[in-house]
Amino acid sequence: MEIDWVELTDSAKAAMAKAYAPYSKFPVGAAALTTDGRIISGANVENASYGLGLCAECSLVSELFRTGGGKLAAFACVDGNGEPLMPCGRCRQLLYEHSAEGMLLQTTVGIKTIQEVLPEAFGPEDLNR
Repeated sequence: MEIDWVELTDSAKAAMAKAYAPYSKFPVGAAALTTDGRIISGANVENASYGLGLCAECSLVSELFRTGGGKLAAFACVDGNGEPLMPCGRCRQLLYEHSAEGMLLQTTVGIKTIQEVLPEAFGPEDLNR
């Protein structure tokens, strides 16, 4: 599958522009290419109680299922300046569960696989051990 990283990053930037981040002033946008060729996106949505805010990755996974499900093949995340942003550990776990084998992520140091950014991940297959 051919990945257009410019298009994916532009989609993340467009999502970031719609983030709701009045408390942290740290808008985040995320975009992913699905294995069936769709580009989906999400943005962070904060809440006055802070802990109930949603990360852009959560918004993106919700969009994945809202638009037909599937698996993620490639992922990009940007900060308020449009620069690549590494997902936090919680979000890497969320992405892992919904990723295709070998999903690629645009990181602050280049393109990496989901296994490289979350080695020895715990997933649904571990529940049956």
